[in-house]
This record gives sequence, C-alpha cells and structure tokens, in this order.
Amino acid sequence: MFLIVLFSLLNLNPNSMVLFDFSKNSDLQGWFVVNDDVMGGRSQAAFEIDAAGNGLFQGKVSLENNGGFASVHYRFDRMEIGDSKKLVLHVKGDGKRYQARVYANTSDNYSYIAYFNTSGEWQTIEIPLENMYPSFRGRKLDLANFSESGLVEIALLIGNKKVENFSLQIDKIELR
Repeated sequence: MFLIVLFSLLNLNPNSMVLFDFSKNSDLQGWFVVNDDVMGGRSQAAFEIDAAGNGLFQGKVSLENNGGFASVHYRFDRMEIGDSKKLVLHVKGDGKRYQARVYANTSDNYSYIAYFNTSGEWQTIEIPLENMYPSFRGRKLDLANFSESGLVEIALLIGNKKVENFSLQIDKIELR
C-alpha cells in the first residue's frame, strides 16, 4: 500500500518503462539520423538537445533523386518489454504526420510502424504495440503485427511524400 501511495504522490507510473527521458545533460550516444541520402535522396535532418532540454529532430524533406524521408533512431541493448502494451511519446510537433518505428531484433531488416499526427502543442501520443504493423521500405509485409517480447531500437520518421520543413521536440519515450 505504501508503494502505491508513494507512486501516486510522485506522479510515477509503476507500469512504465522509460526508454529515454531527455534533459539538458542527456547523452545522445546511441542516437543517429538516417535520411534518404542512403538511397541517393537529398533530405537533411539533425538531432540535438534544445535549450529547454528536449530532443530536437528537425530538417527538410526533399523529393529530389527519389528521396522523401528523414528519421532519427535510438539503438540500445535488447530490452525485454514485459507486460508493456503501448509505446508512449511525449512530443511537441509542428502539425505534421510522423511515424513511430520499433525494431524487435538487430537481425531483422524490417520494423513495426504506426503513424501519429502532431498538433503544434505538447501531446502524449499512445500507440498500442499490437497495432504496429511490419514494414520494409514503405511496404506493409505479410507478417503478424507486433507481438515480440523485446526491443532493440526505436525510430521516428517523417515522409509525407512532399517537400517540407519539420521540427519535432521530444521530452520522453516510454513503454506502458
């Protein structure tokens, strides 16, 4: 009973597993940007800590040379997800649509994806893991939706088939 009261007082979720909680002192080791230039495209993106201590993913998507996407990835040692049912993102976007991706194994050449829309305000986006479907290079695969026991990587991607500047602030990423 004491722990339940303590979690309530501290506003902590005992069923939450924090994947990354940004601050001004965050170490971005493990984070990396992947743009369409890996396939000849011309999109540009950067990832850094902003003045407020949030992760900041920003840049410009280009359609030149068959381009059209920018992404930021966070790779970590395999993490068992236990009873977690949702990927939870606390973000402030620019009103654009983004994609969340999770990778279950380093040997997989596909990820599980789900789209989310941003509003220009701080939002808590909850994505049921079971709704994330397998995809490779923008094509849905004929495999089951996410039902894995662990994760090795998460990513955020923008690729709306148009030229656009983008900016996504990230406060926290967790599993619940």
